[in-house]
Amino acid sequence: MRGFDIIGAPQRSPEWFQARLGRVTGSRAADVLATIKVGEAAARRDYRMELVAERLTGVTAEDGYVTADMQRGIDLEPQAFALYEALTGQLVERSGFLALRDVMAGCSLDGHVGDFEGLIEIKSPRTANHLANLRSGTVPSKYMPQVMHNLWVTGAAWCDFVSFDPRLPERLQMSITRVNRDDVDLVAYATKVRQFLDEVELEVSSLKGFSVLQETA
Repeated sequence: MRGFDIIGAPQRSPEWFQARLGRVTGSRAADVLATIKVGEAAARRDYRMELVAERLTGVTAEDGYVTADMQRGIDLEPQAFALYEALTGQLVERSGFLALRDVMAGCSLDGHVGDFEGLIEIKSPRTANHLANLRSGTVPSKYMPQVMHNLWVTGAAWCDFVSFDPRLPERLQMSITRVNRDDVDLVAYATKVRQFLDEVELEVSSLKGFSVLQETA
């Protein structure tokens, strides 16, 4: 039985932003894991307070801004899916936002295979970065938290990290790196997310009871 609900809203629609409200999402998983030698990393603190603000106001902290690189990735997704399907023989399906039922977390997948047995995470980086991905055959470290998060939320057995650049000769346009569920420590990851969410909830509870009393002469 699935542990999540599917909210079938198009990405970046008002309903999609509402579904994400106050939840840890895959695109921000790296912020949850951010660390420094002493104290709390700024990225972690800022994200924690964003979720606090969302829960208190009911308004998304995301501004919806799409960079040129992000838009390029959105525009190239259909081509990337078509090539991935041709190379692997797998049919890719799309879904909306997946919201865990027992934890304030969720994710928006680029695509999935079957009944979420496998996941696809597609990136369309600049050519130099794509060639580095092609040569390394590994998932860039900055994207591993997102891959782990999506595996954790869905319970999928694997995730194919796909790097795509149609500007190159056909044989160099795509690299596919599979991350199996057993290859990553999802227990440790889940523990860190739950601890982070406990801190968010504690801050929300504290602020709900906060008041400023002005002394009068």
